[in-house]
Amino acid sequence: MSEYEFTGKNSGDFIEAAETRNRIIVKTSIIGIITNVLLSGFKAGVGILTRSIAVTLDAVNNLTDAISSIITIVGAKLSAKRPDKKHPLGHGRAEYISAMTVAAIVLYAGITALIESVKKVISPEKPDYSVISLVIIAVAVAVKIVLGLYVKKQGVKVNSGSLIASGSDALFDAIVSGSVLVSAIIYMIWGVSLEAYVGILISGFIIKSGIEMISETVNDIIGRRSDPELTKQIKSIISSHEGVRGAYDLIINNYGPDKNYASVHIEVPDSMTANEIDMIERHLTEDVYVETGIILTAIGVYSYNNRDEAAVKIRDDVERIVLAHDWAIQVHGFYIEIPAKDMRFDVVLSFGIEPKEALRIIHAELAEAYPGYRIIIAPDVDLSDI
Repeated sequence: MSEYEFTGKNSGDFIEAAETRNRIIVKTSIIGIITNVLLSGFKAGVGILTRSIAVTLDAVNNLTDAISSIITIVGAKLSAKRPDKKHPLGHGRAEYISAMTVAAIVLYAGITALIESVKKVISPEKPDYSVISLVIIAVAVAVKIVLGLYVKKQGVKVNSGSLIASGSDALFDAIVSGSVLVSAIIYMIWGVSLEAYVGILISGFIIKSGIEMISETVNDIIGRRSDPELTKQIKSIISSHEGVRGAYDLIINNYGPDKNYASVHIEVPDSMTANEIDMIERHLTEDVYVETGIILTAIGVYSYNNRDEAAVKIRDDVERIVLAHDWAIQVHGFYIEIPAKDMRFDVVLSFGIEPKEALRIIHAELAEAYPGYRIIIAPDVDLSDI
Protein backbone atom coordinates (compact mmCIF):
# COMPACT_ATOMS: atom_id res chain seq x y z
CA MET A 1 0.00 0.00 0.00
CA SER A 2 1.39 3.38 -0.93
CA GLU A 3 0.87 6.63 0.90
CA TYR A 4 -1.19 7.90 -2.05
CA GLU A 5 -3.52 4.93 -2.37
CA PHE A 6 -4.67 4.66 1.23
CA THR A 7 -8.38 5.38 1.53
CA GLY A 8 -8.79 5.82 5.30
CA LYS A 9 -11.35 8.36 6.45
CA ASN A 10 -8.73 11.07 7.09
CA SER A 11 -5.95 9.95 4.76
CA GLY A 12 -6.37 13.02 2.56
CA ASP A 13 -5.43 15.22 5.49
CA PHE A 14 -1.88 13.85 5.48
CA ILE A 15 -1.41 14.41 1.75
CA GLU A 16 -2.71 17.96 2.12
CA ALA A 17 -0.37 18.48 5.09
CA ALA A 18 2.58 17.33 2.97
CA GLU A 19 1.68 19.84 0.24
CA THR A 20 1.28 22.61 2.83
CA ARG A 21 4.65 21.70 4.32
CA ASN A 22 6.31 21.99 0.91
CA ARG A 23 4.74 25.41 0.31
CA ILE A 24 5.96 26.68 3.68
CA ILE A 25 9.51 25.50 2.99
CA VAL A 26 9.60 27.18 -0.43
CA LYS A 27 8.04 30.44 0.84
CA THR A 28 10.41 30.64 3.82
CA SER A 29 13.42 29.90 1.62
CA ILE A 30 12.46 32.61 -0.89
CA ILE A 31 12.22 35.15 1.95
CA GLY A 32 15.69 34.02 3.06
CA ILE A 33 17.13 34.39 -0.45
CA ILE A 34 15.81 37.92 -0.96
CA THR A 35 16.91 39.07 2.51
CA ASN A 36 20.39 37.58 2.26
CA VAL A 37 21.04 38.94 -1.24
CA LEU A 38 20.12 42.46 -0.06
CA LEU A 39 22.24 42.16 3.10
CA SER A 40 25.16 40.77 1.11
CA GLY A 41 25.05 43.76 -1.26
CA PHE A 42 24.94 46.33 1.53
CA LYS A 43 27.72 44.65 3.52
CA ALA A 44 29.93 44.20 0.46
CA GLY A 45 29.67 47.92 -0.21
CA VAL A 46 30.51 48.75 3.41
CA GLY A 47 33.38 46.26 3.45
CA ILE A 48 34.97 47.71 0.31
CA LEU A 49 34.57 51.33 1.44
CA THR A 50 35.89 50.69 4.97
CA ARG A 51 38.58 48.16 3.94
CA SER A 52 37.16 45.82 6.62
CA ILE A 53 37.91 42.11 6.16
CA ALA A 54 35.32 41.23 8.81
CA VAL A 55 32.49 43.07 7.03
CA THR A 56 33.53 41.69 3.63
CA LEU A 57 33.56 38.12 4.97
CA ASP A 58 30.19 38.76 6.55
CA ALA A 59 28.86 39.77 3.10
CA VAL A 60 30.21 36.55 1.58
CA ASN A 61 28.59 34.60 4.42
CA ASN A 62 25.21 36.16 3.60
CA LEU A 63 25.67 35.17 -0.04
CA THR A 64 26.29 31.54 0.99
CA ASP A 65 23.09 31.72 3.03
CA ALA A 66 21.18 32.71 -0.10
CA ILE A 67 22.72 29.75 -1.92
CA SER A 68 21.72 27.51 1.00
CA SER A 69 18.11 28.66 0.67
CA ILE A 70 18.15 27.84 -3.04
CA ILE A 71 19.43 24.35 -2.22
CA THR A 72 16.68 23.98 0.39
CA ILE A 73 14.03 24.78 -2.25
CA VAL A 74 15.55 22.24 -4.66
CA GLY A 75 15.58 19.62 -1.89
CA ALA A 76 11.94 20.30 -1.01
CA LYS A 77 10.88 20.04 -4.64
CA LEU A 78 12.78 16.77 -5.15
CA SER A 79 11.44 15.24 -1.93
CA ALA A 80 7.86 16.08 -2.96
CA LYS A 81 8.10 14.06 -6.20
CA ARG A 82 5.67 11.17 -6.41
CA PRO A 83 6.95 7.59 -6.10
CA ASP A 84 8.05 5.94 -9.32
CA LYS A 85 9.30 2.54 -10.42
CA LYS A 86 12.90 3.26 -9.39
CA HIS A 87 11.89 4.90 -6.10
CA PRO A 88 8.68 3.15 -4.99
CA LEU A 89 8.85 4.69 -1.50
CA GLY A 90 9.13 8.25 -2.76
CA HIS A 91 11.95 10.79 -2.81
CA GLY A 92 11.70 12.12 0.75
CA ARG A 93 15.33 11.39 1.62
CA ALA A 94 16.43 13.93 -0.99
CA GLU A 95 15.73 16.55 1.67
CA TYR A 96 18.45 15.04 3.86
CA ILE A 97 20.89 15.51 1.00
CA SER A 98 19.95 19.20 0.77
CA ALA A 99 20.34 19.56 4.55
CA MET A 100 23.80 17.98 4.31
CA THR A 101 24.72 20.36 1.48
CA VAL A 102 23.61 23.38 3.53
CA ALA A 103 25.66 22.13 6.49
CA ALA A 104 28.70 21.67 4.23
CA ILE A 105 28.33 25.25 2.99
CA VAL A 106 28.20 26.51 6.57
CA LEU A 107 31.34 24.52 7.41
CA TYR A 108 33.11 25.82 4.30
CA ALA A 109 32.17 29.41 5.16
CA GLY A 110 33.58 28.95 8.67
CA ILE A 111 36.87 27.51 7.43
CA THR A 112 37.22 30.26 4.80
CA ALA A 113 36.52 32.95 7.40
CA LEU A 114 39.12 31.40 9.70
CA ILE A 115 41.79 31.42 6.99
CA GLU A 116 41.12 35.03 6.01
CA SER A 117 41.07 36.17 9.64
CA VAL A 118 44.42 34.51 10.35
CA LYS A 119 45.86 36.25 7.28
CA LYS A 120 44.73 39.62 8.67
CA VAL A 121 46.36 38.84 12.01
CA ILE A 122 49.65 38.20 10.21
CA SER A 123 49.25 41.17 7.85
CA PRO A 124 46.92 43.66 9.59
CA GLU A 125 45.15 46.41 7.65
CA LYS A 126 43.56 49.38 9.37
CA PRO A 127 39.84 49.75 8.66
CA ASP A 128 38.10 53.07 8.06
CA TYR A 129 34.64 52.95 9.65
CA SER A 130 32.00 55.69 9.49
CA VAL A 131 28.78 56.25 11.42
CA ILE A 132 26.76 55.26 8.34
CA SER A 133 28.62 51.96 8.03
CA LEU A 134 27.96 51.20 11.69
CA VAL A 135 24.25 51.91 11.24
CA ILE A 136 24.11 49.54 8.26
CA ILE A 137 25.84 46.79 10.27
CA ALA A 138 23.48 47.36 13.23
CA VAL A 139 20.43 47.07 10.95
CA ALA A 140 21.91 43.90 9.44
CA VAL A 141 22.23 42.39 12.93
CA ALA A 142 18.56 43.09 13.71
CA VAL A 143 17.41 41.74 10.34
CA LYS A 144 19.46 38.55 10.76
CA ILE A 145 18.05 37.90 14.23
CA VAL A 146 14.47 38.28 12.99
CA LEU A 147 15.18 36.14 9.89
CA GLY A 148 16.95 33.44 11.90
CA LEU A 149 14.17 33.11 14.45
CA TYR A 150 11.52 33.06 11.72
CA VAL A 151 13.26 30.46 9.54
CA LYS A 152 14.08 28.21 12.50
CA LYS A 153 10.50 28.42 13.80
CA GLN A 154 9.15 27.44 10.38
CA GLY A 155 11.69 24.61 10.18
CA VAL A 156 10.56 23.18 13.52
CA LYS A 157 6.92 23.64 12.50
CA VAL A 158 7.27 21.54 9.34
CA ASN A 159 10.10 19.28 10.55
CA SER A 160 12.59 20.51 7.92
CA GLY A 161 16.25 19.89 8.73
CA SER A 162 17.29 22.27 5.95
CA LEU A 163 15.25 25.17 7.33
CA ILE A 164 16.37 24.52 10.91
CA ALA A 165 19.99 24.51 9.73
CA SER A 166 19.46 27.72 7.75
CA GLY A 167 17.76 29.39 10.72
CA SER A 168 20.59 28.41 13.06
CA ASP A 169 23.11 29.71 10.55
CA ALA A 170 21.25 33.04 10.32
CA LEU A 171 21.39 33.44 14.09
CA PHE A 172 25.12 32.73 14.02
CA ASP A 173 25.42 35.37 11.31
CA ALA A 174 23.72 37.84 13.65
CA ILE A 175 26.39 37.04 16.24
CA VAL A 176 29.06 37.51 13.57
CA SER A 177 27.69 40.90 12.53
CA GLY A 178 27.22 41.91 16.15
CA SER A 179 30.84 41.08 16.92
CA VAL A 180 31.97 43.08 13.90
CA LEU A 181 29.89 46.02 15.11
CA VAL A 182 31.41 45.87 18.60
CA SER A 183 34.96 45.64 17.24
CA ALA A 184 34.25 48.62 14.91
CA ILE A 185 33.00 50.73 17.83
CA ILE A 186 36.07 49.81 19.89
CA TYR A 187 38.32 50.81 16.99
CA MET A 188 36.55 54.17 16.51
CA ILE A 189 36.74 55.02 20.22
CA TRP A 190 40.13 53.61 21.29
CA GLY A 191 41.89 52.95 17.99
CA VAL A 192 42.38 49.25 18.80
CA SER A 193 41.68 46.90 15.88
CA LEU A 194 40.23 43.59 17.08
CA GLU A 195 38.28 42.50 14.03
CA ALA A 196 40.80 39.88 12.85
CA TYR A 197 40.80 38.24 16.29
CA VAL A 198 37.03 38.51 16.51
CA GLY A 199 36.89 36.86 13.08
CA ILE A 200 38.92 33.89 14.35
CA LEU A 201 36.64 33.46 17.34
CA ILE A 202 33.50 33.69 15.23
CA SER A 203 34.93 31.28 12.65
CA GLY A 204 35.30 28.69 15.38
CA PHE A 205 31.61 28.98 16.27
CA ILE A 206 30.59 28.71 12.61
CA ILE A 207 32.76 25.62 12.08
CA LYS A 208 31.30 24.02 15.23
CA SER A 209 27.79 24.76 13.97
CA GLY A 210 28.55 23.19 10.57
CA ILE A 211 29.93 20.04 12.16
CA GLU A 212 26.88 19.69 14.42
CA MET A 213 24.52 20.15 11.45
CA ILE A 214 26.38 17.46 9.47
CA SER A 215 26.28 15.11 12.45
CA GLU A 216 22.51 15.54 12.88
CA THR A 217 21.85 14.89 9.18
CA VAL A 218 24.17 11.87 9.12
CA ASN A 219 22.18 10.42 12.04
CA ASP A 220 18.98 10.87 10.02
CA ILE A 221 20.51 9.15 6.99
CA ILE A 222 22.01 6.25 8.96
CA GLY A 223 18.82 5.84 10.98
CA ARG A 224 18.29 6.99 14.55
CA ARG A 225 16.19 5.49 17.33
CA SER A 226 12.49 6.18 16.88
CA ASP A 227 10.85 8.87 18.99
CA PRO A 228 9.74 7.17 22.26
CA GLU A 229 6.50 9.15 22.37
CA LEU A 230 5.62 8.07 18.83
CA THR A 231 6.38 4.38 19.43
CA LYS A 232 4.36 4.41 22.65
CA GLN A 233 1.45 6.03 20.82
CA ILE A 234 1.50 3.41 18.05
CA LYS A 235 1.73 0.51 20.51
CA SER A 236 -1.09 2.02 22.56
CA ILE A 237 -3.33 2.29 19.49
CA ILE A 238 -2.64 -1.33 18.59
CA SER A 239 -2.89 -2.77 22.12
CA SER A 240 -6.18 -0.99 22.80
CA HIS A 241 -7.83 -2.87 19.94
CA GLU A 242 -10.15 -5.65 21.08
CA GLY A 243 -8.50 -9.05 20.74
CA VAL A 244 -4.91 -7.75 20.72
CA ARG A 245 -2.87 -8.59 23.83
CA GLY A 246 0.16 -6.50 22.92
CA ALA A 247 2.32 -4.90 20.19
CA TYR A 248 5.99 -5.82 19.80
CA ASP A 249 9.02 -5.56 17.49
CA LEU A 250 7.91 -2.18 16.14
CA ILE A 251 10.27 -0.98 13.40
CA ILE A 252 9.80 2.46 11.86
CA ASN A 253 11.65 3.10 8.62
CA ASN A 254 12.11 6.73 7.66
CA TYR A 255 12.11 7.84 4.01
CA GLY A 256 12.29 11.56 4.60
CA PRO A 257 10.68 14.04 7.02
CA ASP A 258 7.19 12.83 7.95
CA LYS A 259 7.47 9.87 5.54
CA ASN A 260 7.48 6.77 7.73
CA TYR A 261 6.66 3.13 7.11
CA ALA A 262 6.50 0.57 9.90
CA SER A 263 6.16 -3.12 10.72
CA VAL A 264 4.98 -4.66 13.97
CA HIS A 265 4.03 -7.95 15.64
CA ILE A 266 0.74 -8.34 17.46
CA GLU A 267 -0.19 -10.99 20.01
CA VAL A 268 -3.63 -12.59 19.65
CA PRO A 269 -5.38 -15.61 21.21
CA ASP A 270 -4.67 -18.99 19.62
CA SER A 271 -8.43 -19.48 19.32
CA MET A 272 -8.78 -16.64 16.80
CA THR A 273 -9.56 -17.50 13.16
CA ALA A 274 -7.61 -16.30 10.12
CA ASN A 275 -10.58 -14.16 9.08
CA GLU A 276 -10.72 -12.47 12.49
CA ILE A 277 -6.98 -11.78 12.38
CA ASP A 278 -7.29 -10.36 8.87
CA MET A 279 -10.01 -7.94 9.99
CA ILE A 280 -7.93 -6.84 12.99
CA GLU A 281 -4.90 -6.14 10.78
CA ARG A 282 -6.97 -4.01 8.40
CA HIS A 283 -8.47 -1.97 11.23
CA LEU A 284 -5.08 -1.49 12.87
CA THR A 285 -3.51 -0.32 9.60
CA GLU A 286 -6.22 2.30 9.18
CA ASP A 287 -6.23 3.42 12.84
CA VAL A 288 -2.46 3.87 13.00
CA TYR A 289 -2.41 5.80 9.72
CA VAL A 290 -5.28 8.09 10.70
CA GLU A 291 -3.78 8.84 14.14
CA THR A 292 -0.08 9.15 13.21
CA GLY A 293 0.33 9.27 9.43
CA ILE A 294 2.53 6.16 9.60
CA ILE A 295 1.82 3.31 7.19
CA LEU A 296 1.99 -0.22 8.60
CA THR A 297 3.48 -2.20 5.74
CA ALA A 298 3.54 -5.50 7.62
CA ILE A 299 1.85 -6.98 10.69
CA GLY A 300 3.22 -10.24 12.04
CA VAL A 301 1.23 -12.43 14.41
CA TYR A 302 2.10 -14.17 17.68
CA SER A 303 -0.45 -16.52 19.21
CA TYR A 304 -0.76 -17.00 22.96
CA ASN A 305 -2.37 -19.67 25.11
CA ASN A 306 -5.67 -18.35 26.40
CA ARG A 307 -7.46 -21.59 27.32
CA ASP A 308 -4.83 -23.47 29.34
CA GLU A 309 -4.13 -22.28 32.91
CA ALA A 310 -1.06 -24.53 33.16
CA ALA A 311 0.41 -22.84 30.10
CA VAL A 312 -0.19 -19.40 31.65
CA LYS A 313 1.66 -20.44 34.83
CA ILE A 314 4.62 -21.74 32.83
CA ARG A 315 4.71 -18.50 30.82
CA ASP A 316 4.85 -16.44 34.02
CA ASP A 317 7.64 -18.65 35.38
CA VAL A 318 9.67 -18.39 32.15
CA GLU A 319 9.33 -14.60 32.21
CA ARG A 320 10.56 -14.56 35.83
CA ILE A 321 13.64 -16.65 34.96
CA VAL A 322 14.54 -14.67 31.83
CA LEU A 323 13.89 -11.17 33.19
CA ALA A 324 16.07 -11.87 36.23
CA HIS A 325 18.94 -10.86 33.94
CA ASP A 326 19.37 -7.09 33.56
CA TRP A 327 20.22 -7.46 29.87
CA ALA A 328 16.87 -9.16 29.17
CA ILE A 329 14.38 -6.34 28.56
CA GLN A 330 11.19 -8.14 27.57
CA VAL A 331 9.69 -11.56 26.83
CA HIS A 332 6.87 -11.78 24.29
CA GLY A 333 5.36 -14.11 21.72
CA PHE A 334 5.31 -16.93 24.25
CA TYR A 335 3.52 -20.10 23.23
CA ILE A 336 3.71 -23.57 24.66
CA GLU A 337 2.34 -26.97 23.71
CA ILE A 338 2.56 -28.96 26.92
CA PRO A 339 1.72 -32.44 25.52
CA ALA A 340 4.32 -32.04 22.75
CA LYS A 341 6.76 -30.32 25.15
CA ASP A 342 7.35 -27.46 22.73
CA MET A 343 8.09 -23.94 24.00
CA ARG A 344 8.83 -20.82 21.94
CA PHE A 345 9.18 -17.11 22.64
CA ASP A 346 11.13 -13.96 21.78
CA VAL A 347 13.38 -12.06 24.16
CA VAL A 348 14.40 -8.42 23.67
CA LEU A 349 18.07 -7.99 24.54
CA SER A 350 19.98 -4.85 25.44
CA PHE A 351 23.01 -3.79 23.42
CA GLY A 352 25.28 -4.77 26.32
CA ILE A 353 25.40 -8.52 25.61
CA GLU A 354 26.12 -10.76 22.63
CA PRO A 355 22.91 -12.51 21.53
CA LYS A 356 24.61 -15.92 21.32
CA GLU A 357 25.84 -15.67 24.91
CA ALA A 358 22.42 -14.51 26.14
CA LEU A 359 20.64 -17.38 24.39
CA ARG A 360 23.13 -19.90 25.80
CA ILE A 361 22.48 -18.70 29.36
CA ILE A 362 18.68 -18.59 29.01
CA HIS A 363 18.50 -21.95 27.26
CA ALA A 364 20.61 -23.62 29.96
CA GLU A 365 18.44 -22.23 32.77
CA LEU A 366 15.16 -23.21 31.09
CA ALA A 367 16.43 -26.66 30.13
CA GLU A 368 17.15 -27.25 33.81
CA ALA A 369 13.73 -25.94 34.87
CA TYR A 370 11.84 -27.77 32.11
CA PRO A 371 13.80 -30.91 31.15
CA GLY A 372 12.79 -32.64 27.96
CA TYR A 373 11.27 -29.51 26.40
CA ARG A 374 12.19 -28.32 22.92
CA ILE A 375 12.92 -24.64 23.55
CA ILE A 376 13.05 -22.15 20.67
CA ILE A 377 14.20 -18.63 21.57
CA ALA A 378 14.35 -15.76 19.06
CA PRO A 379 16.57 -12.82 20.09
CA ASP A 380 15.18 -9.35 19.31
CA VAL A 381 17.04 -6.06 19.12
CA ASP A 382 16.01 -3.21 21.44
CA LEU A 383 14.59 -1.22 18.51
CA SER A 384 12.06 0.95 20.32
CA ASP A 385 11.14 1.82 23.86
CA ILE A 386 9.16 -0.94 25.54
